[in-house]
Amino acid sequence: MPMPRPNLKARAVEVNQRLSHAYPDARVELDFTNPFELLIATILAAQSTHVRVNIVTKGLFRKYPNAQAFANASQVEMEVDVKQTGFFRNKAKAVIACSKAIVERHGGEVPRTMAELVELPGVGRKTANVVLGNAMNIEAGIIVDTHVTRLSGRLGFTKHADPVDIETDLMKIVPKGEWTKFANRLILHGRRICIARKPDCPNCVLNDICPSAVLIKADPPSPAKSRARTARSATPPSPTPSRTRTSGSPPRRRRSTKG
Repeated sequence: MPMPRPNLKARAVEVNQRLSHAYPDARVELDFTNPFELLIATILAAQSTHVRVNIVTKGLFRKYPNAQAFANASQVEMEVDVKQTGFFRNKAKAVIACSKAIVERHGGEVPRTMAELVELPGVGRKTANVVLGNAMNIEAGIIVDTHVTRLSGRLGFTKHADPVDIETDLMKIVPKGEWTKFANRLILHGRRICIARKPDCPNCVLNDICPSAVLIKADPPSPAKSRARTARSATPPSPTPSRTRTSGSPPRRRRSTKG
């Protein structure tokens, strides 16, 4: 008899509730004071870490305090300024072009809709959701980065690999009003517990409702194998037999010392 399909909506609510207790202060880990700074920081964070980006933007935002200043920056100088974030040529080009578009099309202010944001150079749905949700308190969608992608699959919330499809699946089961917080919590959980190579399932607050944790716990080492490994490790290595010449073997030739 086939197993009944799990109630994904109920599980998503439970996951969100548990993560809210585990990460009560979850927020985007990029430092910013306004929507424009978060937009630039998010563009720079691609293929980098929030720690590295926060180091770079600390001086960057003092040097370029607004969109007009970024728009007026030279490509060469910006490349030097953002070099530590990696892929610095493309990122320098993107932040300058994005800033010019904000100045020319929106009077220097970051637009407040998804449609307008994704029209800016270097801005996709993920970046737009980060800015709208965290800097403007506008929930137009759910942030889908590498952590959200990985955990959504492990939790059985989606079978897709495309970020837009994953976002669509999550928006169906996560209550609106929790979209940004849910993503921020999932990202923190992915960084601290449910890491890519070796998730820490024993210390995970979701291990009893996560289908992937069940798979990981379903195949522990058998007691017999464990005892065998313990016995082998406790047995001292046997001494290496010494090489002795038998009575029937010819004597070794002595090497001559004559030149």
